[in-house]
Amino acid sequence: MIGRFLLMISLAKYLDPSDVGLYSLFAVTIGYALFFVGFDFYVFTTREIIKLDAVDWGGVLKDQAVVTLALYTIFLPVFALIFLYDLLPWELVGWFYILLVLEHLNQEVSRLLIAISEPIAASWVLFFRTGIWAIAVTSFMCFVPDSRSLNYVFGSWLVGGLAAFLIGAYQLYRLNVSGWRKRIDWAWIGLGLKTAAPFLLATLAIRALFTVDRYWFELLTNIELLGVYALYISVCNALLAFLEAGVFAFLYPSLIRSFQENNIEGFKVCLSKMFVQAAVVTGLFSLIAICLIGPLLNWIDKPLYMGQLSLFYWALLATAIYGVSMVPHYALYAQKLDKQIIVSHAAGFLVFLVSTALYSMIWPIFAVPFGLCTAFTVIFLMKSWAFFKFTPVQYRTLLKISQV
Repeated sequence: MIGRFLLMISLAKYLDPSDVGLYSLFAVTIGYALFFVGFDFYVFTTREIIKLDAVDWGGVLKDQAVVTLALYTIFLPVFALIFLYDLLPWELVGWFYILLVLEHLNQEVSRLLIAISEPIAASWVLFFRTGIWAIAVTSFMCFVPDSRSLNYVFGSWLVGGLAAFLIGAYQLYRLNVSGWRKRIDWAWIGLGLKTAAPFLLATLAIRALFTVDRYWFELLTNIELLGVYALYISVCNALLAFLEAGVFAFLYPSLIRSFQENNIEGFKVCLSKMFVQAAVVTGLFSLIAICLIGPLLNWIDKPLYMGQLSLFYWALLATAIYGVSMVPHYALYAQKLDKQIIVSHAAGFLVFLVSTALYSMIWPIFAVPFGLCTAFTVIFLMKSWAFFKFTPVQYRTLLKISQV
């Protein structure tokens, strides 16, 4: 998390705001493209692999590899439209495809390690994928002026991603997974695609908020102000990474398993821990961020960033609401209440589009963060309502706060 934070700060310090804005567009576009090549198939495989012994994991992984190759064949050519329509400049096309594939492979390996209760190994993969290379880039930018370019950043990203993949592959090899000789189960793949497709729509809706917001903000302002917004939202998004790696990754497999095994007490204890830890992390992160943002901007020493400081507070509020909303999200996911998740995400995206369009008529520069706050509030309320409505009463009464 420190690495990701330092990366954005060093970009703001040593590059023009327009370069920071371009990096942000590139990163979020790759992040969004990941959902098409992944198809959220992990939603199905995670639930299935938790129920299986290691002797059967190889067959599941081989079936997922077949799905991945098919998705690559379909979507990789389609992504060329991003450059044909000048959403990103052509000189980034090579970096885009290389980093997209590498990010997807590392993402799937991390999810698998989490699903089989290897969160520490998954965290090491995440560290090399997003952390250590960012620290290295920051160091070079401080002392080697020639390294202050986006190409150098993308090259370091590539090296970090390759290291992460090798670490993840070794961890899987060490587990002695078997079952690779099983025939491809086309019926299982079909069931998985059918299960994942609705969830993919929900994911595309929620993640569109973190992609469309950059493009929309640039449209309402300019690429330089987008760099300011990108810095602030990236700092705030570190909260989500803290929650995912430090809270949810450790607790949601147990939450799923407890519900599958009808372990009522275990489910309530796990969910209570998730809520309390998420609230504490969110509160502490927000307090520290508010205290440090002023000195940080003074060090960056670019008036454009300090002049738009109010954007930071709205971005932080939106991120905090979204982070806490993940608690009822995982509670619904553990119970396979996918429809309620899908409906809340779709509704949130529609609320974002409508509210941002309305806000842009009065406050163009604040329209996007205002829209995010509105959308995430709606999503949080809908998921919380769905949890209390559809969760069996014995699983939601007298949650074990005292045992957290």
